[in-house]
Amino acid sequence: MDFRIGFGYDSHRFGENRPLFLGGVEIPYEKGLVAHSDGDALIHALCDALLGAASLDDIGTHFPDTAAEFKSIDSKILLERVMFLIEQKGFAVNNADMTIVAEKPKMAPYTDSLKNVLARLLKISEDKIAIKAKTNEGMGFTGQGEGIATFAVVTLINSSTN
Repeated sequence: MDFRIGFGYDSHRFGENRPLFLGGVEIPYEKGLVAHSDGDALIHALCDALLGAASLDDIGTHFPDTAAEFKSIDSKILLERVMFLIEQKGFAVNNADMTIVAEKPKMAPYTDSLKNVLARLLKISEDKIAIKAKTNEGMGFTGQGEGIATFAVVTLINSSTN
């Protein structure tokens, strides 16, 4: 059985007058994440983990932040495209484990919604997704409330064996 592990990381700073999207869900908050796309750092880390596991480079290679077609794009679309790429290589997602690092907003009330959206996009059941929210205890850019960092680990299996 061909079994792969991928790791992804992303971070974005907060900006005014933007909605906050994480994991494909709009989170009520006074600021959003600044990016060329919608700024969904959780999906961006997940895309990098998936692409890495399938040996397909990184999110910037496939969706450069200099391309007008990706300006303000919904990151769920990027994840759908990444899923197509890994499926073309004969892989399916086995599980995903993600961590959101932010002082605010508190993420616990939204983890069920995040799992629901991501399970659909990853084509797996919610019990194969873990989402954890951590603070940085006041340290660094996340601890000072300047932005959010996200981490993702995924496992892929050969789709002919699942």
